[in-house]
This record gives sequence, structure tokens and C-alpha cells, in this order.
Amino acid sequence: MTLLKFVDDEWGPVGSFNWFATHGTSMSRTNSLISGDNKGAAARFMEDWFDQDSGEGIFSDESKASGIPRRISNIIPFFRNNHHELRELAASFQSSSGKSATRFLSIAKRVRSSLRRADRPRFISAFCQANCGDVSPNVLGAFCIDTGLPCDFNHSTCEGKNELCYGRGPGYPDEFESTRIIGERQFKKAVELFNNASEQLEGKVDYRHTYVDFSELQVTIPKQGGDTEIVKTCPAAMGFAFAAGTTDGPGAFDFKQGDDKGNAFWRLVRNLLKKPKQGQVDCQHPKPILLDTGEMKVPYDWTPSILPVQILRIGQLVILSVPGEFTTMAGRRLRDAVRTVLTSGGSKEFDENVHVVIAGLTNTYSQYITTFEEYQIQRYEGASTLYGPHTLSAYIQEFKKLAAALISGLSVQSGPQPPDLLGKQISLLTPVVMDATPLGVKFGDVSKDVPKNSTFTRGENVTVAFWSACPRNDLMTEGTFALVEILQGEDRWVPAYDDDDFCLRFIWSRPSKLSTRSHATIEWIIPENAASGVYRIRHFGAAKHLLGSIKHFTGSSSAFVVA
Repeated sequence: MTLLKFVDDEWGPVGSFNWFATHGTSMSRTNSLISGDNKGAAARFMEDWFDQDSGEGIFSDESKASGIPRRISNIIPFFRNNHHELRELAASFQSSSGKSATRFLSIAKRVRSSLRRADRPRFISAFCQANCGDVSPNVLGAFCIDTGLPCDFNHSTCEGKNELCYGRGPGYPDEFESTRIIGERQFKKAVELFNNASEQLEGKVDYRHTYVDFSELQVTIPKQGGDTEIVKTCPAAMGFAFAAGTTDGPGAFDFKQGDDKGNAFWRLVRNLLKKPKQGQVDCQHPKPILLDTGEMKVPYDWTPSILPVQILRIGQLVILSVPGEFTTMAGRRLRDAVRTVLTSGGSKEFDENVHVVIAGLTNTYSQYITTFEEYQIQRYEGASTLYGPHTLSAYIQEFKKLAAALISGLSVQSGPQPPDLLGKQISLLTPVVMDATPLGVKFGDVSKDVPKNSTFTRGENVTVAFWSACPRNDLMTEGTFALVEILQGEDRWVPAYDDDDFCLRFIWSRPSKLSTRSHATIEWIIPENAASGVYRIRHFGAAKHLLGSIKHFTGSSSAFVVA
């Protein structure tokens, strides 16, 4: 992991960026909730940690001692220790019926909005991607879900079937726990680097950016004996092993990783879509082409040919912005090649201390980039390397040009411009026609409340359901769909947790796809460091009426006690 710490002359630390390679696939495709996965969890943990560590007063001594930041409500004093008194107070707050609200109310009630200080910048922590192509967060290995035995190592299959082979995260079988653990590991390393950061960046801030057509790019590569030869990349194509997926997300049918042959049936299906020309077959060898995407143009290009490549410099830190997922070794070779240009190009601005990092999946997406040797094996990553076996060599060549221009101060040509497809996009997502509730029920009414006079302990799951509307009516950007509030004094409710917190889950559902009615279920897994007190759960949403107008609403559950 490489971490960049931002320090303001007046306010001190105001943020950090770090680059570390691991897929955001701790949550499998069975998860139907929107999630930032392990990267998002790590960022949330670190920003809360800084608020805790900087003396903002929103974390308890117990939370600080644990070393693991979890949102708690210690902004509220422990005003009562009498459990009976708390239960009596909670009983006086029954669920409220749904009522109209403004969108601003959702934003204002968000926990971190209410805690934001106007006299200082908010701390921001970004957990950036690097060369993650073959790096899985499911670190326990891949196992067959029917037998529990390890998958076939070479093909990631179980008795020939890829659908049964799944990777296990460290919290197996709980994917939420696996996400938390992998996020926590990244967070802890980032805090270590943040606290020990001592090397100050000095020098220019500069960049070079260009577009490159990777479909038929001439690439000069070295040969044994010191000679060179010129090879070419290919129009994009996906191999048979691409359809096998990976142990983080298996594919379907009879595809398998490590397939450099293909089979007659799927070749027939492929040919109905687009039969590749012999030149394309030879260029992509040994990849057996399943989808000749570089030559499929309807309704528009199936995969991009013109890609952005970019190099940025901040003093002795150099960032390589790549539009795809480099494998571990492919990324290492790219970094080493650029470092060699920077340190041996005759410039005194860089020495051996130059830091080169890869910012993965930047500006556009073009699948995977493997080494030449990895490409020959045709596992998922090699089958997903679009432009043939010399794709990595092409990237290295183009980034060496950018690095040379950077140290010499020369400009670079902008290159061929990618097509503008904004006006051609198609969507298969049906629009929201309208939302409705049963007669006599309002949007925001509680359909499943907490038990009357209920008391919960830390670690328990509090579940409340509301009559709701489609969340796509308003994505509540900067706001929240779900909120946990704690009672301060006799009648003041203060935000404690929202849907940005790892412990709070917002689950939307409808009886059927064509139904206009829907429910929002909010689950709060009470953190171990949550303060004792009286709580309630609120829901914010927006409903679409038949005439197309959007109306915001809110509702709240009955109060309950956390002891």
C-alpha cells in the first residue's frame, strides 16, 4: 500500500489517498444491496477514526480503546441509568404516521452532515484501486459449494462445473463480516502509514494525457540477443474462459478457466453473432474467440478501441492512470518500466526514491491486462485481455512515451478522440410509472414495528418495515434513506447512525415486479459500542404519483431501549 497524506498549513491533516490492489468482491453477486464493498468500508472506518482521533467528541473512550471505529452516539450524555425509567420514556413515543417532507430534511438529518463543522474542512479518505486483476479478497481459497472440497486448481471447477466453485472470505459464511474484515485490514494499514508518514513531496505538479487506439497498434518488443521486433495488437475479443467467470463470481454453462480450445457448440453460437476473420483468430492466438467484440458495432461498439492513458506527477510521486485491471505481475512490469525511464532519462528531478503507483480502472474500462505468459494460460484474466497477447507491451510502450515527455517537458499529441455515445445509450431498466399504498395507508407508515416496550442489547438486530416507494425516484445523494436517532433530554431526537454506516441496512422490496406497492425494511445491528438510551428508526423516501410529480415523505418507528 502507498499512502498520500494531505496536510493543511492551518488545519493540519485534511485527508489521505492510498493505493492497494484487491477486488471489491467481498460481497458476492447474491448480495442485492448497494455497497461500497471492502474499499467503501475501509474509507468509512478511516474517516470515522480521524473524527474520533482528532477530538471531535463523537466517540466514546471505549470506542477509542477498541481501535475499530464504529459510529456511536456519545455526542449524547448518559442521562439515565435507570432501565425502568428509560422504558417508560420510550413507551411515550409511538410510531408516527407517514408525512410529507422536504428532500433537504434527509440531507440535514444525515449523521455526518449534522456533525460537520463550518469552521474547518471535512477529513476525506480515499481507498483507491491499483493492479487488482488477479487479487481476490476471498483469502480462504475456493471451495465447491456442494461438497465443501477445494475446487480444481487449474480450471476452478467442481466436477467440471464452474457454477459450484466459490471463493471464501475471512468471515465465511457471512459476506458482510468478510467485507468488514477486509475493509478493516486496509483501514489499519492506512492508519499505520498515515501516522508514520514523514517523506514530504517536493517538486513539480505535472501530467501528460493522450488517447491511443489499441485495436491495431504497432509495438516494438525486445528479442533475445538484444534485437527488437515489431508486433501488433488486435481488435478486441473475449475468450471462452471469460464466460467461466472467476471464483469471486462464477459464470455459467460448461465454460471453464484455462480453456485455450473452445468447443463446437459455442463456436456456432458465436458465429451467429459475429464470426471472426482468420486474421483476428491468428492475432488473438492462443485465445479461442467467444465474442469478437472489437468488430461488433451494433447498436454501438461492444468494447472500446480508443483508450485514455495518463501519467500524473506530484513531486516524487508518479501516478499511472490505467483504464483496466492489470494483474499483479503486469502492474509490476509497467511500474518498473516507467521507473527506469524516470531515473535514467538524464533528468536530475527523479532519483531512486521515486514512487510509482498504478491507479486502476481510470477514466474508462477495458477489461483486464495480463502478461504475455499469463495470456498463454487463458484463465479468466487472459481471456479478458482484449487486444491480444501484446496488450501489456503496448501499455508499457505508450507509458514510456508519456514518462519521457514528462521529464523532458515536451507536450504530447491528444491522439484520436473516442466516440461520443451519450446520445446513443440504451437502457433496459423500466422506468418508475407510479407508487401507491393501500387505501388508508400513507407513504412512510410503519408496516412492521418494534415490539411494544422492547429492550435490545448490543449485537442484536432491530428490524422495522415501512410502506415505501421506489428508491430510484430520488437517490438521496448527500442524504439518507435510513436513520437511527437517539433521544436527548425529554423530546429532542439526534441523528446517531444512517445508511452510510456499516451497521445499518436499507432493504427495499415489492410484492411483484408490476406492483405499485413496496416496503422498505431497515435493519440495525446494534454496535458493541453503542450508547445506552432511547432510540427510534426513521425512513426517508420519495414517491412518484401518476401525473409524474415526486413527493418526499418520512416516517418513524416506535421508540425502544438499548441497554
